[in-house]
Amino acid sequence: MRVARYVLPVAFLVAGTLALVATAARAEDKKAAKSLEGTFMLVSGEKDGKAIPEERIKGGMVRFTADKITGTDKDKKEFFAANYTLDTTKTPWAIAMKSTAPKSADAVGLVKKDGDTLTIVYALPGGEAPKEFKAGPNQHLFVLKAAKSEK
Repeated sequence: MRVARYVLPVAFLVAGTLALVATAARAEDKKAAKSLEGTFMLVSGEKDGKAIPEERIKGGMVRFTADKITGTDKDKKEFFAANYTLDTTKTPWAIAMKSTAPKSADAVGLVKKDGDTLTIVYALPGGEAPKEFKAGPNQHLFVLKAAKSEK
């Protein structure tokens, strides 16, 4: 009987602590997403571990907002759009994307920002979540630089 009297307060203490940790993590995720906001130029890319030809990359831009990513080609035609969330409790940060165009698909990956350089690697449908910044089977990797007006 005495033990039961302490279980409920301990449970509330644990639940409260977990809620505070989750709130702090969400705040950190929002701060990290804010650091990604801006327009980036595509510098290089890989698909399935092979370089994407420069003519397909050149002139491409990627725009990050607080929760969306949009990619356009050199002709300003949108080729990718997704909602995203970050998990900053992991190093490097984990990113989860839900494509909104051209079709709906989930993608998971890693993202890091170093100065004005942003690197992202993610699994395409059917691929394994990447564990490093290297494109394996069914994965894409892109290196981006902040557009001059975004520095």
